[in-house]
Formats: sequence, C-alpha cells, structure tokens
Amino acid sequence: MTSASRRAADVKVGDELPTLEIPLTRTRIVATAIASRDYQDVHHDPGLAQERGSQDIFMNILTTNGFVGRFITDWAGPDAVLRSVKIRLGAPNHPGDTMVVSGTVTKKDGNVVEVALQGSNRIGDHVTGTVAVELLP
Repeated sequence: MTSASRRAADVKVGDELPTLEIPLTRTRIVATAIASRDYQDVHHDPGLAQERGSQDIFMNILTTNGFVGRFITDWAGPDAVLRSVKIRLGAPNHPGDTMVVSGTVTKKDGNVVEVALQGSNRIGDHVTGTVAVELLP
C-alpha cells in the first residue's frame, strides 16, 4: 500500500501494478459475507454449499469487488477516485486458497487510467476485468 498518491503524469500504458496476495481463510470468507449482508448459506455453511454442488463455502462477489478496489487504491493512493469497475467472476475462491491479483495499465486519457486485472487461485481466474481510476495530474 502506498501513502502517497500516484500522479497520472508518472504512469504509462504497459505499467504493471504490484501483485496483491490475499489468503482466503474460512473466517475471512464468512466475515466478509456477513459484513456485506450476504446471508446466502453457500458463503457460511459448508454442508449446504456442498449440497448445492460446491466443494465448500465460497467468497461472494461483494467481497471480490472490495478486494479489486483495494488492489487499485493500494497502488494509486488515497487521492485516487474509482470511476468504473467492471468485473466478471470465474473460478470460486474457497477456504485455503490464495487469490493473487495482478494488473496492467492498458489505457490513459488525461488523468484517468484504465487497469486490466485478474485475480487467480489454484483452479484458475476468480475475477477478471477493468477498472478506470482518476489520479492526480
């Protein structure tokens, strides 16, 4: 995480963001589902999640979206403004997984930078997408 805000003038297309590794414990998955008021049983009850075809409980999309925001703002700094977040889910995140988020600057328009990102675990891409973030000039 950076304490200084990144400036658009210092960013160029092709820049790679530092990766973010997120260990996914059972507690983290359950706590973040509850924090986002998602009480679906597949996010906290292993037996019911398995009855519905999952190997275990899995992380919800609101948590994924939060981690995507963290990934971008850790790089961009406290003055950055998220302008657009477009993500798509793939492989589920289960307890014991580690999601590794990586990204590359793909576009720059003035102070707005677009980052293509992916968050992967042991079975594949959990999340892919793009984020537009406005940086300081």
